[in-house]
Amino acid sequence: MLRAEGPRAQLIRRLRRSGPGARRRDDRSPPRRALSLGLPAAWGALAVSYRMACPLAEQDGLEARMATSAVFFAVGTGLVVHVRAVLLRELRQVREVAGAAQRVLLRPLPPRVDGLGVAAAQMSADRAAAVGGDLYEVIATEHGVRVVMGDVRGHGLGAIGTVAAVLGSFREAAHDEPELGGVLRRLDRALARHLRERARREHPSSGARGPETDDPVAEDFVTVLLLEIRPDGEVRALNCGHPWPYLLGTGRVAPLARAEPLPPLGPFPLPAVLRAEPCGPLLPGDGLFLHTDGVEDARDARGRFFPLLPALTDAVRDRPVVPEAVLRAVLAGLLRHSDGRPGDDVALLVLRNDRRPPPLGRCHDRARHAPR
Repeated sequence: MLRAEGPRAQLIRRLRRSGPGARRRDDRSPPRRALSLGLPAAWGALAVSYRMACPLAEQDGLEARMATSAVFFAVGTGLVVHVRAVLLRELRQVREVAGAAQRVLLRPLPPRVDGLGVAAAQMSADRAAAVGGDLYEVIATEHGVRVVMGDVRGHGLGAIGTVAAVLGSFREAAHDEPELGGVLRRLDRALARHLRERARREHPSSGARGPETDDPVAEDFVTVLLLEIRPDGEVRALNCGHPWPYLLGTGRVAPLARAEPLPPLGPFPLPAVLRAEPCGPLLPGDGLFLHTDGVEDARDARGRFFPLLPALTDAVRDRPVVPEAVLRAVLAGLLRHSDGRPGDDVALLVLRNDRRPPPLGRCHDRARHAPR
């Protein structure tokens, strides 16, 4: 039975095709290389043969000059068409490799993670990139389902390195650290290492730069939201400068919490004590809507911001929370509002608790859903 390749396998296969080994394989395939080199050689031979051997090329009359011009025009056109075809083929291969690499970085999420329904989408403000400066991940661990949503300063291709550093650290720390505070500290250290290495690459003669410099690299930051959804539905959060998620129920939308967030990662050190914010239970059938600030900051032609709360309220009015439906409704409204292209990177993530309700004696009071 054939098995579909994942993004990582596709990336490895394409890198192997485009690496040194691929060049050696091309050397062992004479027909393809002969065709690639033979066409320009044939056009050149045609032009030289006409000039050296054709009597018409030696004449000085108007008809002879017109014939010569036509021959050289045809030769030039053939060469241009051939070079264009070669460049387009190379560009297509490069785009395929880049797309596979970006899909590995921000890999598609499964529709279900440990009893939670999941739907996610993201758009880059850079048309050349499939991934921008927004990041998200959902991982089932022995400590519960852990979620990260983040937003790197800047957008598009320039932010991808920072996204890779933060996501790579989270994917390891989510399993290793028993507390959310430990996960956040690991992300902070990974970001600091990445910014130091980036400063050395961009300013090799200056050595390592400290946070007190005026270097723009030292001013980079990442807003991060960490969530932990335990098997009993209890939600805990650590927020570093990120928009709070919305709690979704049938016909109701409310902020998950109202506590003041910590500063973003990067410019300021973390507090000595990190306590996750208790946010109450996520009851069966209820959902969470996570987003980056590119959603609420999207503007229409008249400069008005996107009304996210009314869009969410319409998406769950008189109907159960369905992650895919909520995502489609909000994304469609956002694209209509911004005329098809938001000015900043955008990431949306919808979760729903599909677990069975606990026994009656252990049910939580719904009043605990009230935002803090």
